[in-house]
Amino acid sequence: NEGSSLADALGHHQKVFGHLFVNMIRAGEHSGALDSVLLRLAEFTEGQARLRQKIIGTMVYPIIMMVIGGGVLVLLMTVVVPKVTKIFIDMKAVLPLSTKMLIFLSNLFSNWWFVIFPALIGGIVGAVVWTRSETGKPKWDRILLKLPVFGPLSRMLSVARFSRTLATLLKSGVPLLTAMDIVKNVVTNSVLSDVVDKARDAIREGESIATPLKRSGEFPPLVYHMVAIGERSGQLEDMLVNVADSYESQVNVRVGALTSLLEPLMIVLMGGVIAFVAFSILMPIMQLNSAIR
Repeated sequence: NEGSSLADALGHHQKVFGHLFVNMIRAGEHSGALDSVLLRLAEFTEGQARLRQKIIGTMVYPIIMMVIGGGVLVLLMTVVVPKVTKIFIDMKAVLPLSTKMLIFLSNLFSNWWFVIFPALIGGIVGAVVWTRSETGKPKWDRILLKLPVFGPLSRMLSVARFSRTLATLLKSGVPLLTAMDIVKNVVTNSVLSDVVDKARDAIREGESIATPLKRSGEFPPLVYHMVAIGERSGQLEDMLVNVADSYESQVNVRVGALTSLLEPLMIVLMGGVIAFVAFSILMPIMQLNSAIR
């Protein structure tokens, strides 16, 4: 109403509309294709939301299983096991190694729970704070990329986001250097974000996009080969979309496979813990029965 552009108006609310939204809408206003830009933004946001929901949905079941299993284990170790093992101690029975370990862990939980649980919670909170700090985040991101299963998955997610966002920006008429600056903030992994930042500086000095990506060693060969083909053929946006589709498809497959593996692994892990507790309690009872006979 007061004559401000839509992009400038949205720019006052950065917590709701980030750099990506504001710059794409500004490019749409300048190019006269605001309706197309808004449609691309909607499709981009919905795609990101679907991917995020799939990953969150995948992790819900294992987390619930861990919480329930941990609660049952704590109940066993603090309430049930001390009452049963007290009988063995009073009878001065010779206990197997597994039972001695169970008694030690039970005493540890029963007598020091007020130290163990706050220390555990404090350690988790401290680790989260460290991974989000200026000094800790680059180190954690580098460690994350080297992890056996989650490293490749994290790299694929970041590459898919980089490709999809850059393609959306370029299709909307955002200049390449501005687009690279926005994409740097969209890529959550600081190692890959630093590569994008250096690539932007290299582009400003006259290099192609593919060269600094290849030189970094952090982006997979498919990415910089497709980018190089797109630059030579003038179809960079389409090549980036193809890269994003490919990696998002791989993420979906791997997340599905990971989900299928996590469920039986969690069941086996919980079953193993319960079996250890049951075995440690039953062994002395069987020995006592043999001694009585």
